[in-house]
Amino acid sequence: MRDPNNRQPVRRVVICGGGTAGWMAAAGISKVLGKQLDIKLIESEEIGTVGVGEATIPTLTNFHNVLEINEQEFMAETQATFKLGISFESWRNVKEDYIHSFGTTGIDHWTAGFQHFWHKGVQRGLAGDYGDYCLELKASLENRFAHLPNNGMNYAYHLDASRYAKFLRRLSEPRGVQRIEGKIVRYNKHDNGDVRSVVMESGQEIEGDFFIDCTGFRALLIGEAMDEPVEDWSQWLFCDRAIAVQTTAIADAVPLTRSMAHQAGWQWRIPLQHRVGNGIVYSSRHLDEETARRQLLANVEGKTLIEPRVIKFKPCQRRQTWKGNVVGIGLASGFLEPIESTSIHLIQRSVIRLMQMFPSDGIQQADIDEYNAQCNSEIDHIRDFIILHYHANNRTDSQFWIDVREMSIPASLQHRIDLFRETGRVFRVPNELFAENSWIQVMLGQGIMPKSHHATADLMGDEELKAFLGGIKSRIDRTVVQLPTHQAYVERYCGRPDAGAKAA
Repeated sequence: MRDPNNRQPVRRVVICGGGTAGWMAAAGISKVLGKQLDIKLIESEEIGTVGVGEATIPTLTNFHNVLEINEQEFMAETQATFKLGISFESWRNVKEDYIHSFGTTGIDHWTAGFQHFWHKGVQRGLAGDYGDYCLELKASLENRFAHLPNNGMNYAYHLDASRYAKFLRRLSEPRGVQRIEGKIVRYNKHDNGDVRSVVMESGQEIEGDFFIDCTGFRALLIGEAMDEPVEDWSQWLFCDRAIAVQTTAIADAVPLTRSMAHQAGWQWRIPLQHRVGNGIVYSSRHLDEETARRQLLANVEGKTLIEPRVIKFKPCQRRQTWKGNVVGIGLASGFLEPIESTSIHLIQRSVIRLMQMFPSDGIQQADIDEYNAQCNSEIDHIRDFIILHYHANNRTDSQFWIDVREMSIPASLQHRIDLFRETGRVFRVPNELFAENSWIQVMLGQGIMPKSHHATADLMGDEELKAFLGGIKSRIDRTVVQLPTHQAYVERYCGRPDAGAKAA
Protein backbone atom coordinates (compact mmCIF):
# COMPACT_ATOMS: atom_id res chain seq x y z
CA MET A 1 0.00 0.00 0.00
CA ARG A 2 1.34 3.43 -0.91
CA ASP A 3 2.03 6.06 1.72
CA PRO A 4 -0.58 8.83 1.11
CA ASN A 5 1.69 11.34 2.85
CA ASN A 6 4.61 10.76 0.50
CA ARG A 7 3.21 11.82 -2.85
CA GLN A 8 5.48 13.29 -5.48
CA PRO A 9 4.06 15.19 -8.48
CA VAL A 10 4.28 13.33 -11.78
CA ARG A 11 6.01 15.41 -14.45
CA ARG A 12 8.28 12.96 -16.31
CA VAL A 13 6.46 10.22 -18.25
CA VAL A 14 8.41 7.49 -20.00
CA ILE A 15 6.59 5.31 -22.55
CA CYS A 16 8.55 2.12 -23.07
CA GLY A 17 7.80 0.72 -26.52
CA GLY A 18 6.17 2.13 -29.62
CA GLY A 19 3.81 0.42 -32.02
CA THR A 20 0.07 0.97 -31.79
CA ALA A 21 -0.04 0.92 -27.99
CA GLY A 22 2.91 3.25 -27.42
CA TRP A 23 1.89 5.87 -29.94
CA MET A 24 -1.80 5.80 -28.95
CA ALA A 25 -0.67 6.49 -25.38
CA ALA A 26 1.67 9.23 -26.56
CA ALA A 27 -0.98 10.84 -28.76
CA GLY A 28 -3.65 10.82 -26.07
CA ILE A 29 -1.55 12.02 -23.17
CA SER A 30 0.26 14.71 -25.18
CA LYS A 31 -3.05 16.07 -26.51
CA VAL A 32 -4.62 16.39 -23.08
CA LEU A 33 -1.68 16.90 -20.72
CA GLY A 34 1.30 17.62 -22.96
CA LYS A 35 1.86 21.17 -21.69
CA GLN A 36 2.29 19.89 -18.12
CA LEU A 37 4.51 16.89 -18.81
CA ASP A 38 7.88 15.84 -20.14
CA ILE A 39 6.97 12.81 -22.30
CA LYS A 40 9.57 10.46 -23.74
CA LEU A 41 8.86 7.40 -25.89
CA ILE A 42 11.54 4.76 -26.33
CA GLU A 43 11.38 2.37 -29.26
CA SER A 44 13.77 0.45 -31.45
CA GLU A 45 13.52 0.12 -35.20
CA GLU A 46 15.06 -3.33 -34.78
CA ILE A 47 12.22 -4.66 -32.61
CA GLY A 48 9.21 -5.59 -34.69
CA THR A 49 5.64 -5.15 -33.50
CA VAL A 50 2.92 -7.78 -33.62
CA GLY A 51 1.00 -5.40 -35.89
CA VAL A 52 -1.97 -7.65 -36.65
CA GLY A 53 -4.63 -5.60 -34.85
CA GLU A 54 -5.91 -4.14 -38.10
CA ALA A 55 -9.67 -4.33 -37.54
CA THR A 56 -11.34 -1.95 -35.12
CA ILE A 57 -14.74 -1.25 -33.57
CA PRO A 58 -16.76 2.02 -33.60
CA THR A 59 -15.33 3.31 -30.31
CA LEU A 60 -12.16 4.34 -32.16
CA THR A 61 -14.03 7.26 -33.71
CA ASN A 62 -14.51 8.67 -30.20
CA PHE A 63 -10.78 8.49 -29.53
CA HIS A 64 -10.09 10.25 -32.82
CA ASN A 65 -12.55 12.99 -31.90
CA VAL A 66 -10.59 13.60 -28.70
CA LEU A 67 -7.40 13.85 -30.75
CA GLU A 68 -9.14 16.07 -33.34
CA ILE A 69 -8.07 13.78 -36.15
CA ASN A 70 -9.28 14.48 -39.67
CA GLU A 71 -10.89 11.23 -40.80
CA GLN A 72 -10.02 11.55 -44.47
CA GLU A 73 -6.39 12.27 -43.71
CA PHE A 74 -6.20 9.38 -41.24
CA MET A 75 -7.81 6.93 -43.68
CA ALA A 76 -5.59 7.98 -46.56
CA GLU A 77 -2.43 7.71 -44.45
CA THR A 78 -3.33 4.28 -43.05
CA GLN A 79 -4.91 2.96 -46.27
CA ALA A 80 -8.05 2.32 -44.25
CA THR A 81 -11.44 1.06 -45.35
CA PHE A 82 -14.76 1.13 -43.52
CA LYS A 83 -16.09 -1.74 -41.43
CA LEU A 84 -19.76 -2.40 -40.65
CA GLY A 85 -19.34 -5.67 -38.78
CA ILE A 86 -17.85 -9.16 -38.74
CA SER A 87 -18.96 -12.08 -40.88
CA PHE A 88 -18.82 -15.29 -38.83
CA GLU A 89 -18.62 -18.15 -41.28
CA SER A 90 -19.19 -21.78 -40.22
CA TRP A 91 -19.08 -20.92 -36.53
CA ARG A 92 -22.48 -22.27 -35.55
CA ASN A 93 -22.04 -25.20 -37.90
CA VAL A 94 -20.22 -25.89 -41.15
CA LYS A 95 -21.54 -23.57 -43.89
CA GLU A 96 -23.90 -21.77 -41.49
CA ASP A 97 -22.97 -18.08 -41.39
CA TYR A 98 -24.13 -14.91 -39.65
CA ILE A 99 -23.02 -11.30 -39.22
CA HIS A 100 -22.34 -9.43 -36.00
CA SER A 101 -22.99 -5.90 -37.21
CA PHE A 102 -22.60 -2.51 -35.60
CA GLY A 103 -25.53 -0.30 -34.71
CA THR A 104 -28.97 -1.29 -33.52
CA THR A 105 -31.62 -3.66 -34.80
CA GLY A 106 -35.25 -2.58 -35.01
CA ILE A 107 -36.89 -0.28 -32.48
CA ASP A 108 -37.00 -1.03 -28.76
CA HIS A 109 -39.90 -0.40 -26.39
CA TRP A 110 -39.05 0.90 -22.94
CA THR A 111 -40.22 -2.36 -21.38
CA ALA A 112 -38.65 -4.73 -23.88
CA GLY A 113 -36.05 -4.88 -26.63
CA PHE A 114 -36.91 -5.28 -30.30
CA GLN A 115 -35.99 -8.98 -30.15
CA HIS A 116 -39.23 -9.66 -28.25
CA PHE A 117 -41.40 -8.20 -31.02
CA TRP A 118 -39.30 -10.00 -33.61
CA HIS A 119 -39.69 -13.28 -31.70
CA LYS A 120 -43.45 -12.97 -31.73
CA GLY A 121 -43.28 -12.14 -35.43
CA VAL A 122 -41.32 -15.34 -36.04
CA GLN A 123 -43.89 -17.36 -34.14
CA ARG A 124 -46.72 -15.83 -36.18
CA GLY A 125 -44.87 -16.17 -39.50
CA LEU A 126 -44.68 -12.38 -39.87
CA ALA A 127 -40.95 -11.72 -39.43
CA GLY A 128 -37.91 -12.24 -41.60
CA ASP A 129 -34.35 -12.81 -40.40
CA TYR A 130 -33.32 -10.75 -37.39
CA GLY A 131 -30.71 -9.02 -39.53
CA ASP A 132 -33.37 -7.70 -41.93
CA TYR A 133 -34.05 -4.94 -39.40
CA CYS A 134 -30.46 -3.64 -39.06
CA LEU A 135 -29.21 -1.01 -41.52
CA GLU A 136 -25.51 -1.74 -41.04
CA LEU A 137 -26.00 -5.45 -41.58
CA LYS A 138 -28.06 -5.04 -44.74
CA ALA A 139 -25.58 -2.50 -46.14
CA SER A 140 -22.67 -4.85 -45.46
CA LEU A 141 -24.40 -7.69 -47.32
CA GLU A 142 -24.74 -5.42 -50.34
CA ASN A 143 -21.16 -4.09 -50.00
CA ARG A 144 -22.46 -0.54 -49.69
CA PHE A 145 -21.46 2.38 -47.48
CA ALA A 146 -21.81 6.13 -47.00
CA HIS A 147 -21.77 8.61 -44.15
CA LEU A 148 -25.36 9.41 -43.23
CA PRO A 149 -26.83 12.48 -41.48
CA ASN A 150 -26.94 12.46 -37.67
CA ASN A 151 -24.41 9.63 -37.49
CA GLY A 152 -26.98 7.35 -39.06
CA MET A 153 -24.43 4.67 -39.97
CA ASN A 154 -22.33 3.08 -37.23
CA TYR A 155 -18.93 2.01 -38.48
CA ALA A 156 -15.32 1.29 -37.65
CA TYR A 157 -12.19 0.84 -39.76
CA HIS A 158 -9.82 -1.67 -41.24
CA LEU A 159 -6.36 -0.06 -41.08
CA ASP A 160 -2.66 -0.70 -41.55
CA ALA A 161 -1.36 -0.93 -37.96
CA SER A 162 2.22 0.03 -38.85
CA ARG A 163 1.08 3.11 -40.76
CA TYR A 164 -1.29 3.99 -37.91
CA ALA A 165 1.60 4.09 -35.43
CA LYS A 166 3.56 6.36 -37.78
CA PHE A 167 0.50 8.59 -38.26
CA LEU A 168 0.10 9.00 -34.49
CA ARG A 169 3.80 9.72 -34.14
CA ARG A 170 3.44 12.65 -36.54
CA LEU A 171 0.66 13.99 -34.32
CA SER A 172 2.52 13.43 -31.07
CA GLU A 173 5.97 14.86 -31.70
CA PRO A 174 4.75 18.44 -32.40
CA ARG A 175 2.90 18.21 -29.08
CA GLY A 176 6.12 17.62 -27.20
CA VAL A 177 6.68 13.85 -27.28
CA GLN A 178 10.39 13.09 -27.58
CA ARG A 179 11.15 9.81 -29.35
CA ILE A 180 14.33 8.01 -28.30
CA GLU A 181 15.69 5.28 -30.58
CA GLY A 182 17.18 2.21 -28.98
CA LYS A 183 16.66 -0.94 -26.94
CA ILE A 184 15.94 -1.05 -23.23
CA VAL A 185 18.18 -3.66 -21.59
CA ARG A 186 17.43 -3.20 -17.89
CA TYR A 187 15.73 -1.05 -15.28
CA ASN A 188 16.51 0.42 -11.87
CA LYS A 189 14.11 0.64 -8.94
CA HIS A 190 13.55 2.82 -5.89
CA ASP A 191 13.63 1.33 -2.40
CA ASN A 192 9.81 1.39 -2.33
CA GLY A 193 9.63 -0.89 -5.38
CA ASP A 194 8.75 1.73 -7.98
CA VAL A 195 10.74 1.96 -11.19
CA ARG A 196 13.31 4.76 -11.09
CA SER A 197 14.79 4.50 -14.58
CA VAL A 198 15.37 2.35 -17.63
CA VAL A 199 18.78 1.79 -19.16
CA MET A 200 19.40 1.69 -22.90
CA GLU A 201 21.74 -0.64 -24.76
CA SER A 202 23.91 2.42 -25.38
CA GLY A 203 24.27 2.94 -21.64
CA GLN A 204 21.97 5.97 -21.54
CA GLU A 205 19.80 6.03 -18.43
CA ILE A 206 16.35 7.59 -18.64
CA GLU A 207 14.64 8.49 -15.39
CA GLY A 208 10.93 9.02 -14.94
CA ASP A 209 8.19 9.62 -12.40
CA PHE A 210 5.71 7.41 -14.24
CA PHE A 211 6.26 4.59 -16.73
CA ILE A 212 3.89 3.19 -19.36
CA ASP A 213 4.84 -0.33 -20.39
CA CYS A 214 4.14 -0.93 -24.08
CA THR A 215 6.83 -3.57 -24.53
CA GLY A 216 4.33 -6.15 -25.80
CA PHE A 217 4.44 -9.76 -24.65
CA ARG A 218 7.85 -9.04 -23.07
CA ALA A 219 6.10 -6.89 -20.41
CA LEU A 220 9.49 -5.69 -19.18
CA LEU A 221 8.16 -3.36 -16.48
CA ILE A 222 4.68 -4.49 -15.41
CA GLY A 223 5.57 -8.18 -15.69
CA GLU A 224 9.27 -8.36 -14.85
CA ALA A 225 10.11 -5.26 -12.81
CA MET A 226 6.80 -5.12 -10.91
CA ASP A 227 6.43 -8.91 -10.85
CA GLU A 228 2.71 -8.75 -11.64
CA PRO A 229 1.48 -12.20 -12.79
CA VAL A 230 -1.23 -12.94 -15.34
CA GLU A 231 -4.46 -14.82 -14.84
CA ASP A 232 -4.47 -17.66 -17.37
CA TRP A 233 -7.77 -18.14 -19.25
CA SER A 234 -6.71 -21.04 -21.48
CA GLN A 235 -9.22 -23.34 -19.75
CA TRP A 236 -11.91 -21.40 -21.67
CA LEU A 237 -9.99 -20.03 -24.64
CA PHE A 238 -8.11 -22.88 -26.28
CA CYS A 239 -6.49 -20.93 -29.14
CA ASP A 240 -2.87 -20.03 -28.36
CA ARG A 241 -1.24 -19.55 -31.75
CA ALA A 242 -1.65 -17.28 -34.76
CA ILE A 243 0.07 -17.09 -38.13
CA ALA A 244 -0.25 -13.81 -40.05
CA VAL A 245 0.43 -13.00 -43.68
CA GLN A 246 -0.32 -10.10 -46.03
CA THR A 247 -1.51 -10.49 -49.61
CA THR A 248 -2.21 -8.28 -52.59
CA ALA A 249 -5.74 -7.02 -53.04
CA ILE A 250 -7.36 -8.63 -56.10
CA ALA A 251 -11.00 -7.65 -55.49
CA ASP A 252 -13.00 -4.69 -54.24
CA ALA A 253 -12.73 -4.12 -50.50
CA VAL A 254 -15.85 -5.13 -48.58
CA PRO A 255 -17.01 -3.36 -45.39
CA LEU A 256 -16.74 -6.55 -43.33
CA THR A 257 -14.05 -8.43 -41.45
CA ARG A 258 -14.30 -12.09 -42.38
CA SER A 259 -13.90 -14.67 -39.60
CA MET A 260 -13.88 -18.14 -41.13
CA ALA A 261 -14.00 -21.04 -38.69
CA HIS A 262 -11.87 -24.12 -39.38
CA GLN A 263 -11.39 -27.43 -37.59
CA ALA A 264 -9.26 -26.00 -34.76
CA GLY A 265 -9.96 -22.25 -34.67
CA TRP A 266 -10.58 -19.58 -37.29
CA GLN A 267 -9.06 -17.46 -40.04
CA TRP A 268 -9.34 -13.70 -40.57
CA ARG A 269 -9.42 -11.67 -43.76
CA ILE A 270 -9.20 -7.87 -43.48
CA PRO A 271 -9.43 -5.76 -46.67
CA LEU A 272 -7.41 -2.55 -46.81
CA GLN A 273 -7.01 -0.18 -49.75
CA HIS A 274 -3.56 -1.43 -50.74
CA ARG A 275 -3.51 -5.03 -49.50
CA VAL A 276 -5.34 -7.66 -47.47
CA GLY A 277 -4.46 -8.80 -43.95
CA ASN A 278 -4.83 -12.54 -43.33
CA GLY A 279 -4.18 -14.84 -40.45
CA ILE A 280 -5.09 -18.11 -38.84
CA VAL A 281 -5.80 -18.51 -35.11
CA TYR A 282 -5.69 -22.03 -33.72
CA SER A 283 -5.25 -24.31 -30.73
CA SER A 284 -1.84 -25.97 -30.66
CA ARG A 285 -3.48 -28.81 -28.71
CA HIS A 286 -5.58 -29.60 -31.78
CA LEU A 287 -3.48 -28.48 -34.78
CA ASP A 288 0.25 -28.42 -35.52
CA GLU A 289 2.04 -25.37 -36.90
CA GLU A 290 2.92 -26.76 -40.31
CA THR A 291 -0.65 -27.88 -41.00
CA ALA A 292 -1.96 -24.50 -39.86
CA ARG A 293 0.48 -22.71 -42.17
CA ARG A 294 -0.53 -24.81 -45.16
CA GLN A 295 -4.20 -24.31 -44.36
CA LEU A 296 -3.76 -20.54 -44.16
CA LEU A 297 -1.85 -20.24 -47.43
CA ALA A 298 -4.35 -22.49 -49.20
CA ASN A 299 -7.17 -20.12 -48.24
CA VAL A 300 -5.85 -16.68 -49.15
CA GLU A 301 -6.45 -14.65 -52.27
CA GLY A 302 -3.75 -12.77 -54.14
CA LYS A 303 0.03 -12.94 -53.89
CA THR A 304 1.68 -13.15 -50.49
CA LEU A 305 3.71 -10.03 -49.64
CA ILE A 306 5.60 -11.25 -46.57
CA GLU A 307 6.68 -14.52 -45.05
CA PRO A 308 4.02 -15.85 -42.66
CA ARG A 309 4.76 -14.81 -39.07
CA VAL A 310 4.03 -17.13 -36.16
CA ILE A 311 2.71 -15.53 -32.97
CA LYS A 312 2.55 -17.56 -29.77
CA PHE A 313 0.31 -16.22 -27.02
CA LYS A 314 -1.50 -17.09 -23.83
CA PRO A 315 -5.07 -15.84 -23.36
CA CYS A 316 -4.71 -13.95 -20.10
CA GLN A 317 -4.98 -10.68 -18.21
CA ARG A 318 -2.99 -9.12 -15.40
CA ARG A 319 -5.27 -8.50 -12.45
CA GLN A 320 -3.30 -5.31 -11.83
CA THR A 321 -2.37 -3.46 -14.99
CA TRP A 322 -1.39 -0.43 -12.88
CA LYS A 323 1.06 -1.25 -10.11
CA GLY A 324 3.22 1.30 -8.33
CA ASN A 325 4.33 3.84 -10.92
CA VAL A 326 3.89 1.47 -13.89
CA VAL A 327 0.87 0.97 -16.14
CA GLY A 328 0.85 -1.82 -18.69
CA ILE A 329 -0.99 -1.02 -21.93
CA GLY A 330 -1.58 -3.27 -24.91
CA LEU A 331 -0.05 -6.75 -25.00
CA ALA A 332 1.92 -6.03 -21.82
CA SER A 333 -1.37 -6.02 -19.90
CA GLY A 334 -2.63 -9.31 -21.33
CA PHE A 335 -4.06 -10.72 -24.53
CA LEU A 336 -7.42 -11.78 -25.91
CA GLU A 337 -7.50 -13.15 -29.43
CA PRO A 338 -8.76 -10.65 -32.03
CA ILE A 339 -12.03 -12.43 -32.82
CA GLU A 340 -14.09 -9.31 -32.00
CA SER A 341 -11.42 -6.74 -32.91
CA THR A 342 -11.00 -5.56 -29.32
CA SER A 343 -7.19 -5.17 -29.21
CA ILE A 344 -7.04 -1.52 -30.28
CA HIS A 345 -10.19 -0.76 -28.27
CA LEU A 346 -8.55 -2.03 -25.08
CA ILE A 347 -5.50 0.14 -25.74
CA GLN A 348 -7.78 3.12 -26.31
CA ARG A 349 -9.79 2.47 -23.14
CA SER A 350 -6.60 2.15 -21.10
CA VAL A 351 -5.29 5.45 -22.47
CA ILE A 352 -8.56 7.29 -21.85
CA ARG A 353 -8.90 5.79 -18.37
CA LEU A 354 -5.34 6.86 -17.59
CA MET A 355 -6.03 10.39 -18.82
CA GLN A 356 -9.09 10.53 -16.59
CA MET A 357 -7.12 9.37 -13.53
CA PHE A 358 -3.70 10.75 -14.37
CA PRO A 359 -1.74 11.25 -11.11
CA SER A 360 -0.44 14.75 -11.78
CA ASP A 361 -0.33 15.59 -8.08
CA GLY A 362 1.11 12.23 -7.08
CA ILE A 363 0.21 8.56 -7.30
CA GLN A 364 -2.59 7.51 -4.97
CA GLN A 365 -3.57 3.94 -4.14
CA ALA A 366 -7.26 4.81 -4.52
CA ASP A 367 -6.65 5.76 -8.17
CA ILE A 368 -4.71 2.56 -8.76
CA ASP A 369 -7.47 0.43 -7.23
CA GLU A 370 -10.23 2.12 -9.24
CA TYR A 371 -8.27 1.90 -12.48
CA ASN A 372 -7.63 -1.81 -12.00
CA ALA A 373 -11.22 -2.52 -10.99
CA GLN A 374 -12.53 -0.86 -14.14
CA CYS A 375 -10.02 -2.72 -16.33
CA ASN A 376 -10.91 -6.05 -14.74
CA SER A 377 -14.64 -5.55 -15.10
CA GLU A 378 -14.32 -4.59 -18.75
CA ILE A 379 -12.00 -7.42 -19.71
CA ASP A 380 -14.13 -10.03 -17.93
CA HIS A 381 -17.18 -9.08 -20.01
CA ILE A 382 -15.16 -9.16 -23.23
CA ARG A 383 -13.71 -12.54 -22.25
CA ASP A 384 -17.21 -13.94 -21.73
CA PHE A 385 -18.37 -12.57 -25.08
CA ILE A 386 -15.49 -14.28 -26.87
CA ILE A 387 -16.07 -17.59 -25.07
CA LEU A 388 -19.71 -17.46 -26.20
CA HIS A 389 -18.66 -17.73 -29.86
CA TYR A 390 -16.88 -21.00 -29.21
CA HIS A 391 -19.08 -22.64 -26.61
CA ALA A 392 -22.44 -22.23 -28.38
CA ASN A 393 -21.81 -24.33 -31.48
CA ASN A 394 -23.33 -27.36 -33.17
CA ARG A 395 -20.21 -28.56 -35.00
CA THR A 396 -19.31 -32.24 -34.72
CA ASP A 397 -16.64 -32.35 -37.45
CA SER A 398 -13.60 -32.01 -35.16
CA GLN A 399 -12.55 -32.62 -31.58
CA PHE A 400 -11.79 -28.91 -31.06
CA TRP A 401 -15.41 -27.85 -31.53
CA ILE A 402 -16.67 -30.73 -29.41
CA ASP A 403 -14.25 -29.81 -26.63
CA VAL A 404 -15.18 -26.12 -26.52
CA ARG A 405 -18.89 -26.97 -26.53
CA GLU A 406 -18.52 -29.43 -23.65
CA MET A 407 -16.20 -27.31 -21.47
CA SER A 408 -17.47 -25.58 -18.35
CA ILE A 409 -17.84 -21.82 -18.76
CA PRO A 410 -17.77 -18.83 -16.36
CA ALA A 411 -20.94 -18.53 -14.26
CA SER A 412 -21.38 -14.96 -15.50
CA LEU A 413 -21.64 -16.18 -19.10
CA GLN A 414 -23.86 -19.11 -18.22
CA HIS A 415 -26.32 -16.70 -16.60
CA ARG A 416 -26.50 -14.56 -19.74
CA ILE A 417 -27.12 -17.59 -21.94
CA ASP A 418 -29.78 -19.01 -19.62
CA LEU A 419 -31.55 -15.66 -19.31
CA PHE A 420 -31.71 -15.16 -23.06
CA ARG A 421 -32.71 -18.74 -23.84
CA GLU A 422 -35.54 -18.76 -21.29
CA THR A 423 -36.85 -15.19 -21.60
CA GLY A 424 -35.23 -13.42 -24.56
CA ARG A 425 -33.85 -10.80 -22.17
CA VAL A 426 -30.40 -9.25 -22.35
CA PHE A 427 -29.20 -6.67 -19.84
CA ARG A 428 -26.07 -4.64 -20.38
CA VAL A 429 -23.74 -4.21 -17.45
CA PRO A 430 -22.80 -0.53 -16.84
CA ASN A 431 -19.75 0.55 -18.88
CA GLU A 432 -19.71 -2.77 -20.71
CA LEU A 433 -18.28 -2.65 -24.23
CA PHE A 434 -20.76 -4.83 -26.07
CA ALA A 435 -24.34 -3.59 -26.15
CA GLU A 436 -27.47 -5.73 -25.95
CA ASN A 437 -27.71 -5.97 -29.72
CA SER A 438 -24.23 -7.49 -29.97
CA TRP A 439 -25.10 -10.23 -27.49
CA ILE A 440 -28.40 -10.88 -29.27
CA GLN A 441 -26.82 -11.12 -32.71
CA VAL A 442 -24.14 -13.55 -31.58
CA MET A 443 -26.45 -15.72 -29.46
CA LEU A 444 -28.96 -15.99 -32.30
CA GLY A 445 -26.15 -16.52 -34.78
CA GLN A 446 -24.70 -19.33 -32.67
CA GLY A 447 -28.11 -20.99 -32.48
CA ILE A 448 -29.52 -19.87 -29.12
CA MET A 449 -33.20 -19.09 -29.72
CA PRO A 450 -35.40 -17.66 -26.95
CA LYS A 451 -38.25 -19.84 -25.73
CA SER A 452 -40.48 -16.86 -24.94
CA HIS A 453 -40.86 -13.11 -25.29
CA HIS A 454 -42.03 -10.17 -23.17
CA ALA A 455 -45.80 -9.81 -22.74
CA THR A 456 -45.61 -6.30 -24.25
CA ALA A 457 -45.19 -7.87 -27.67
CA ASP A 458 -48.48 -9.74 -27.24
CA LEU A 459 -50.37 -6.43 -27.07
CA MET A 460 -49.85 -6.07 -30.82
CA GLY A 461 -52.26 -7.81 -33.13
CA ASP A 462 -51.02 -9.51 -36.26
CA GLU A 463 -51.79 -6.60 -38.57
CA GLU A 464 -50.17 -4.05 -36.29
CA LEU A 465 -47.11 -6.25 -35.77
CA LYS A 466 -46.82 -6.92 -39.51
CA ALA A 467 -46.97 -3.18 -40.23
CA PHE A 468 -44.43 -2.43 -37.47
CA LEU A 469 -41.89 -4.97 -38.71
CA GLY A 470 -42.53 -4.24 -42.37
CA GLY A 471 -42.10 -0.51 -41.88
CA ILE A 472 -38.67 -0.94 -40.32
CA LYS A 473 -37.52 -3.31 -43.06
CA SER A 474 -38.83 -1.07 -45.86
CA ARG A 475 -37.04 2.01 -44.50
CA ILE A 476 -33.78 0.11 -44.31
CA ASP A 477 -34.15 -1.35 -47.80
CA ARG A 478 -34.86 2.11 -49.26
CA THR A 479 -31.76 3.51 -47.60
CA VAL A 480 -29.45 0.67 -48.64
CA VAL A 481 -30.40 0.83 -52.31
CA GLN A 482 -29.40 4.51 -52.41
CA LEU A 483 -25.93 3.93 -50.97
CA PRO A 484 -22.87 3.80 -53.24
CA THR A 485 -20.67 0.74 -53.25
CA HIS A 486 -18.12 0.66 -50.46
CA GLN A 487 -15.21 0.55 -52.90
CA ALA A 488 -16.43 3.57 -54.85
CA TYR A 489 -17.05 5.57 -51.67
CA VAL A 490 -13.58 4.80 -50.26
CA GLU A 491 -11.87 5.77 -53.52
CA ARG A 492 -13.73 9.05 -53.65
CA TYR A 493 -13.45 9.87 -49.95
CA CYS A 494 -9.92 8.88 -48.99
CA GLY A 495 -8.23 6.94 -51.78
CA ARG A 496 -4.55 7.46 -52.54
CA PRO A 497 -2.59 6.71 -55.71
CA ASP A 498 -0.40 4.13 -53.96
CA ALA A 499 -3.53 2.14 -53.13
CA GLY A 500 -3.97 1.40 -56.79
CA ALA A 501 -7.47 2.82 -56.68
CA LYS A 502 -9.19 4.22 -59.71
CA ALA A 503 -10.90 7.56 -59.46
CA ALA A 504 -14.57 7.10 -58.68
